[in-house]
Amino acid sequence: MTGHTFPPDTHWQENSSRVPFELTADQTTAIEDIKRDMESPTPMDRLLCGDVGYGKTEVSMRAAFKAVMDGKQVAYLAPTTVLAFQHVKTLRERFAGFPVRIDMLSRFRTKQELKTSLADLAVGKVDIVVGTHRLLSKDVVFRTRLLVVDEEQRFGVAHKEKIKHLRKKVDVLTMTRRRFPGR
Repeated sequence: MTGHTFPPDTHWQENSSRVPFELTADQTTAIEDIKRDMESPTPMDRLLCGDVGYGKTEVSMRAAFKAVMDGKQVAYLAPTTVLAFQHVKTLRERFAGFPVRIDMLSRFRTKQELKTSLADLAVGKVDIVVGTHRLLSKDVVFRTRLLVVDEEQRFGVAHKEKIKHLRKKVDVLTMTRRRFPGR
């Protein structure tokens, strides 16, 4: 199937890539590969593997920013509310100086907060939405072009089927922790 072809990076991506640490060669390669996939008309289905603290979230944020700067919505799907909160915090800190609206869907939000978030998401007022399996509910309407899935193996069969259905239409970046024997 043909997906969305993202344009090459602009000065916005260059400015957003300034971080207080130096990227590793593997992180740089992963970012280049992911952006090349996003600039292709074929929907991306890429696995980003690394242990905790190896920079998977930083790599995913580069892809998310590329999508947002092209006017497309991004969804971060996390298996737990704690991880979803961590992603929201990290994304908000990282993009604080940019016109990026980040919202969250979780069971810890009030009905009114969720109603407002869902309405804003549906009309495109939210650039990046983060949530648990709640993102896969029927009442969640968004026009995402990039889906970042954190630890897909921790989702159930029904959720994986919905994710598989989304893969046909959008770029998907799945992040997972490397499993080592004895850990």
